[in-house]
This record gives sequence, C-alpha cells and structure tokens, in this order.
Amino acid sequence: MSATNVIRKCLFPAAGYGTRFLPATKAMPKEMLPIVNKPLIQYGVEEALEAGITQIGFITGRGKRAIADHFDNNYELEHQIKGTSKEKYLDDIRNVMDACDFVFMRQRKMLGLGHAILTGEPMIGNEPFAVILADDLCAVPTDSNELRALGQLAALYKRYQCSIIAIEQVPMEDIESYGVIAGEEIADGIYQVTDMVEKPKPEDAPTNLAVIGRYILTPEIFHYLRNTPPGRNGEVQITDALKLLAQDRQVLAVKFKGRRFDCGSVEGFVEATNYYFEHHYKSAK
Repeated sequence: MSATNVIRKCLFPAAGYGTRFLPATKAMPKEMLPIVNKPLIQYGVEEALEAGITQIGFITGRGKRAIADHFDNNYELEHQIKGTSKEKYLDDIRNVMDACDFVFMRQRKMLGLGHAILTGEPMIGNEPFAVILADDLCAVPTDSNELRALGQLAALYKRYQCSIIAIEQVPMEDIESYGVIAGEEIADGIYQVTDMVEKPKPEDAPTNLAVIGRYILTPEIFHYLRNTPPGRNGEVQITDALKLLAQDRQVLAVKFKGRRFDCGSVEGFVEATNYYFEHHYKSAK
C-alpha cells in the first residue's frame, strides 16, 4: 500500500487547548471557532476532500466532543428547519458528511504534534497520508482554478512519492514561532530538505522558510516518531522526526500557491474572517 499514488487518509490533530482564545475556548474547541459562518475544522476537511481524500481521522482530547457532533446529524435542528429557507445553510456540511468517513482517536496526554500523529497510526496503517492543522487556514482566490495547499501537495506526491511539507517565507522576526527548513531548490519553489529546526532564534535560523500545517507523510515516519526523543518543551516534534527521515530518504518542502491565515492567533483569526467575508461569503449570497 505504501507505493500507491493516491492519498486516501488525512489526520487532523485537534487536542490542543487553544489558550490564546480564552475564555472563548474554555468550553468550546478552538477548531470550532467560526470563520464567518463555518468552523475552522470544516474548512480543513473541505480542503482534504478537494484533494481527493475521504477518510478523515481526528486526534482529539478532553472537551472536544463538539467536533464529533458537528460531523453528525442533528435531528432536532434539521426537523425544525426542514422545508424552510434556512435549510440551505446545511448544504455544505451535509455534502462533507456524505462524502467522508470519520474516525476519532484520543490523545490522552499533550505530548506534541509528533505524538499526536503517532496516535493516528492504527488508522493510517502502511500507506501515505496527509496531515492538516486547522489553525492554518489556506485559501485561494474565488476566481482561481488552483487547488488549495493540500491538493497541491497531493499532486506533487504523485510525481515524487516521498514525504512533502508546505512552507512559506515569513519575516525573520517571526521565525521563532515556526519549524524552519534548509535545503537545495531542485525546481521552482521545491526544496530537497537537508535540515529542519524547531522554533529557532532568528540568529540560529538557517532560512526564513517556515513549515506550515500541511503535510503528506510516508508511513516510515511512524518509525522515526517512535525513535525521536522529546525535544522543545518535552514534546515529540514532527520536525525532529522529519529531519531524521530526510537523512535517509527524500523529503521535499514546497512553497504552496495561495494565502495562509494563522488562525491560532487572534490577529490572524480576525484577518481570515474579514477575508472570507469579503471574498467568499458575500460573493456566495
């Protein structure tokens, strides 16, 4: 299965507390925060579906039941609005629910993104898979025929058959918030990774090419995650595992086309809301 050209499965690590949005996230998962009228996590699942992926795995934790409820029927609500003009507002989520299969796994301890991905191994098995971090909301213009970031990565996987991560250039003063790659540019915007550093100080960063929350990973990554010691903050970092993988196999980093909003920050969340209201919501009405 690991040699298939088709990416069928996608993991959504969604166990974090969302402390930057307290008190809103005290009882509500940060992934359920709405960008206009749709929660962050739904944008991510729609992006996976756009890339041809229909098997969705959520890595959740305590207090995340609203995610499962969102991707399930609400018979009382649906009965109340059936046959009214309001029923159309459920079209998008119904389409997602009909197209996808959902699996929910619990990350019992917050031990980092690498540990969250490792938690999903029983669902993934021995095949390549995608990872989306819903905090990173990726968009393309409404008049563009371009797929969003994950679709672009999936197309490249068919050609290169290796682990691929999305990157973008960020200001050096912000670099300490990201994993950073170094590598050789082998094609326009495509780098063969030679090194990765998790949240370096600006003076220690090899480049300003930052990893964002879109990955396609080959199943070998699970072996490297199991053998990666805890790094920064005592967490198992996916960047540390990918760095080791890159020493043995090809790992690519790609400047994706489109725009990313850091919805893990209040500023990025507001920026994304304004963008989607102007470019998507208003034009769809």
